[in-house]
Amino acid sequence: MPALAQAPAQALNAITEQDLLAHIRTLASEEFEGRAPGTPGEANSVAYIQSEFRRLGLQAGNPDGSWVQAVPMRGQKPTPSFSYTINGRKVALNFPNDYIAHSTSQPAIVNVNKSEIVFVGYGVQAPEYGWDDYKGVDVRGKTILMLINDPAIPDPDNPAELDPNMFKGKAMTYYGRWTYKYEIAAKLGAAAAIIIHETIPAAYPWDVVRSGGNAEQFSLLREGDDPDAPPVPGWIQLDKAKALMAAGGYDFDTLKKQALTKDFRPVSLKATADFHIENSARTITSNNVVAKIEGSDPKLKDEYVIYSAHWDHLGVDATTGKIYYGALDNASGVAALLELAKAYKALPEAPKRSILFIATTAEERGLLGAKYYASHPLYPLKNTVANINIDGINAWGKTGQIENVTSGHSNIDGLLEQYAKAQGRLMEKDSRPELGSFYRADQLEFARAGVPVLYTKARSGYLNKPDDYATKVVNNYFTHDYHQVTDGVRNDWDFSGGVQDIQLLFQVGLAIAQGATPTWNAGSEFKAAGDRRLK
Repeated sequence: MPALAQAPAQALNAITEQDLLAHIRTLASEEFEGRAPGTPGEANSVAYIQSEFRRLGLQAGNPDGSWVQAVPMRGQKPTPSFSYTINGRKVALNFPNDYIAHSTSQPAIVNVNKSEIVFVGYGVQAPEYGWDDYKGVDVRGKTILMLINDPAIPDPDNPAELDPNMFKGKAMTYYGRWTYKYEIAAKLGAAAAIIIHETIPAAYPWDVVRSGGNAEQFSLLREGDDPDAPPVPGWIQLDKAKALMAAGGYDFDTLKKQALTKDFRPVSLKATADFHIENSARTITSNNVVAKIEGSDPKLKDEYVIYSAHWDHLGVDATTGKIYYGALDNASGVAALLELAKAYKALPEAPKRSILFIATTAEERGLLGAKYYASHPLYPLKNTVANINIDGINAWGKTGQIENVTSGHSNIDGLLEQYAKAQGRLMEKDSRPELGSFYRADQLEFARAGVPVLYTKARSGYLNKPDDYATKVVNNYFTHDYHQVTDGVRNDWDFSGGVQDIQLLFQVGLAIAQGATPTWNAGSEFKAAGDRRLK
């Protein structure tokens, strides 16, 4: 990496709390209807973001001369029913209060009849850890019930802590993500895969699952069924899962404890499941909004630094008609994207490499906009040197540290640490690795494609605040506002820390755009993809 160079003051000072909040107020207003893909809220969002990029003097980012990348998707609004039969007794559950289920398969009606229900522990096959929850048991056509997250294996030397040699200890690995659990279920031929919700390991209450499951579901448009999900993926509320197990003579806590051993084998719950899902389906063309600042160096301008932030949220609640405003998630990230564009335009000269700004669609539906760009890049991925993703901005004041969610994966860490130090801050690792934030935001799709990534959070070390302040504000947001209709603009926000973080991401991105070349670290799970990208 080259020596640290500070950006001009006029560029850093272009990023302001006032403009940040103004963008958030617009994007999280009633007029934007919660910014769901394929709705008038999308049209308003795309038009606003495009107009702001144009006003700031950026170029249209698509090589065809347009400001958007079309993302073809299939939308499905499910009307499901789910019952199970045990000992001759049929129990019907209520959607969406007891469970959520949908289907991304092509038929308008999906039926799963008399499907044996099998508890598969955490539903993980991880050969590098010597772990296989399936043990060769044939689950084709069956309904598999599984626990959330990774296996939480106690440290044999300190049972109060988790074993750092198993599934990264406290940190979540990709095996803990719901997307992985559906992918392995599809691979093994299960008819349905139902995840048992638990608030603490999930880090969000059932209402978050309910609100997402009650909305229109999206998948990238493809021929045939979804290879990444079984015919019926879903979730079940914890008490309902316990009741199902108890009806078959099993205790949830006992089975969960058994699932924490390598010797665990799938357990038939002596019950069968029936699902009937009617899908109201449509094909839509959603949009990634793309803007560009062309590089000034003749040799390097064909290489790209990408800043990304998703514009979408959950739209309008189908039951109550209330709007999911998505102010912090992620109107704030889009606002940061626009402020970054303003800062780059305030430079006396464009950076050597080109800068691409992408406001992605359908992140809330499975990172679909980022996934589509990674598989249909507008510019060659081998020439894409980094992705800096923004999902939520600190709204609670300045911090003495920045958390690097992507810590340890690439040499971008060195740049972040240097520029944080110049701000008088420390770079720290993720303070909440159990949330699996790396696997829950758009940078994951760029990393999977081999592009080095950066994703940060400021949720600890608040200046001039009580020791428990960070825990209170972060927990309060995730408990009460995250993916709820209450994620609206608040009068008590303090975006001084948000500006601090955006300036930091500007400095890091500018250093890369001026010639620093990110590389994957040898121990990163994405290094192999990075090597393939360069070939």
